[in-house]
Amino acid sequence: MSARRRLGARWQRRRPLRTRLALMAAAAVALVAIGVCAAAFFVIRYKLYQQLDQNLAQSAGLIAQQHRIEGPGVVTGECRFLGAPACSQIVPEDSADDPSKPYLLPVTQPTRRVAAGQQAPYYSNFTLPGGKPGRMYTTTFGKDGEAVQVALRADIAERGVSQAASLLAAVGGAGVLLSGLGGYWVSRTGLAPITRLTATAERIAATRDARHRIELPPGPPGREGHQDEVTRLAATFNTMLAELEESVAARRRLVADASHELRTPLTALRTNAELLAKAERLTDAQRDRASGALGRQLREVTGLVNDLIELAREEEPQPLLEEVRLAPLVAHGVDAARGHWPAVPFGLQVAPEAADLSVPGVPARLSRLLTNLLDNAAKFSPPGAPVEVALTPTSLTVRDHGPGIAEEDLPYVFDRFYRAEKARALPGSGLGLAMARQIAHAHGAELTAERAPGGGALFRLTLPASS
Repeated sequence: MSARRRLGARWQRRRPLRTRLALMAAAAVALVAIGVCAAAFFVIRYKLYQQLDQNLAQSAGLIAQQHRIEGPGVVTGECRFLGAPACSQIVPEDSADDPSKPYLLPVTQPTRRVAAGQQAPYYSNFTLPGGKPGRMYTTTFGKDGEAVQVALRADIAERGVSQAASLLAAVGGAGVLLSGLGGYWVSRTGLAPITRLTATAERIAATRDARHRIELPPGPPGREGHQDEVTRLAATFNTMLAELEESVAARRRLVADASHELRTPLTALRTNAELLAKAERLTDAQRDRASGALGRQLREVTGLVNDLIELAREEEPQPLLEEVRLAPLVAHGVDAARGHWPAVPFGLQVAPEAADLSVPGVPARLSRLLTNLLDNAAKFSPPGAPVEVALTPTSLTVRDHGPGIAEEDLPYVFDRFYRAEKARALPGSGLGLAMARQIAHAHGAELTAERAPGGGALFRLTLPASS
């Protein structure tokens, strides 16, 4: 990288975005204003001299007609007046044919070549004896070997060009000033939402409070086509803050609920451990009861910790994904549930078109999802009431014939640690269904709960469309 480029990059890093935007906007408008003024100047200059040159050409034609028979020498006037008639003279090709009286206008070698027909007619600027600017036209004369020179004072054209330059310079300067003010206004108003966004982000970073929001300009919500990019950025940032706030709140709820759920079994563990430490004071039956309670509580705490670890996973690692055939996996899960819940009959129905159905996933995680659904159904099923499992090409359903789910509990059955009024006396931590839904989402499926017709609860796992 060159030194100039490094210097420019360093300058950009040290200047705020508002300053850079204002300077760029001002520079762009200033360049346009200067370009327009420069173009106007050259057009005006060209038109003024074009008019002057037309007068010279007309005067040259008139001289050629009126003095056709005259020889070399001065034809008309002294270039003392601003208007016509112009001063003019006839110049021969050979300097030996020059008159004895000196010429009024400068005669150069190009003048002789025009007289000889070796060069095209041309216009030139010169200074008159009195110091005034002059414009001269040299062209061929009516006779061969002679040229005519016609000159006019160019004061008017020069003065017009000078006045145009002054006026356009003033206009250009005003344009540059206005462009600077406009660039500052554009940067100030255009970056106002970004300034508020930055201040909000800094405030959140300092206070760690995601409840702050960026104030949006008034307007109809939800109509992105009528909002500029900066406003849409601010709205998106507000949405992100809302998600962050919900995530932080969910994390805090999880920690609070987990600590509450762990407090009771840990207290019981400590009590039974302290009791077993005094084993010499206990009878054999008391020691057995304390040991059994300690083992149950250890398993409960272990299961709760494992569930929390599982819930901490957001998605499945890609290297572990494989094509999982659902029919054998569901059959194996139902057989395991029959052994774990011998008092509950489990029925399995697999549609013929779903016999070879497979989905990409992690077999152990899908098996855990099914186990949680089956355990939940068996826990609420009365003795002898069946749990019905059905697999179709689009879904997997698990239905029990228990008390069902109350209408007010339906929106919360998949929340972590949520337990309905009827389930609080039953074993469990309230994490099974939350884990099942998380596993379903990680595999692109959707798990819903509903009240089954005729009583009981129905859980439906809708498989991804690509299955």
